[in-house]
Amino acid sequence: MIAIIKYNAGNITSVENAVRRLGYPCLVTDDIDEILRADKVIFPGVGEAKSAMIYLKERELDDVIQSLHQPVLGICLGLQLMCSHSEEGDTACFGIFDARVKKFPPGEIVPHMGWNNLSDLRSPLFAGFGKEDTVYFVHSYYAELCAQTIATCNYILPFSAAMQRDNFYATQFHPEKSGSVGENILHNFLRL
Repeated sequence: MIAIIKYNAGNITSVENAVRRLGYPCLVTDDIDEILRADKVIFPGVGEAKSAMIYLKERELDDVIQSLHQPVLGICLGLQLMCSHSEEGDTACFGIFDARVKKFPPGEIVPHMGWNNLSDLRSPLFAGFGKEDTVYFVHSYYAELCAQTIATCNYILPFSAAMQRDNFYATQFHPEKSGSVGENILHNFLRL
């Protein structure tokens, strides 16, 4: 069973639909026992860092997520909350990845919205990913490059498009909105 963590963030239904299309049973839940029993966990989200962290802490989901041993995939806000700190609301995050989340510089077109290429791919998540393949982004904050960066995107400046540390994986882009390319990345995670 795939657990999709329910918290006060958007985009959870589209992730659930993508997982079901790939033929995997899944459950959208904030129940700690169900999350701990899951074969894999997806931590998606579109929203604001500070309010999301407050919600997670109130339900003790912050400790649960950090303690998971099965493969975990953070998506968009999920990736940002797995970093050490976010400028959005001056928010202390999980610290799974040794990177800070910063707002794109003023004077540029923000949010970064649309299709972009990835470079410097270093993960089984990207098996079958071609040089011309693109994925879909929508975000105003980005994670710095760090030792856990497994894919880079360049919009205004280079940033972490995907990250990995041990059993924790994360993408700033939305695989569930990235057509067949994103479906393949999501499938690669589900087959880990």
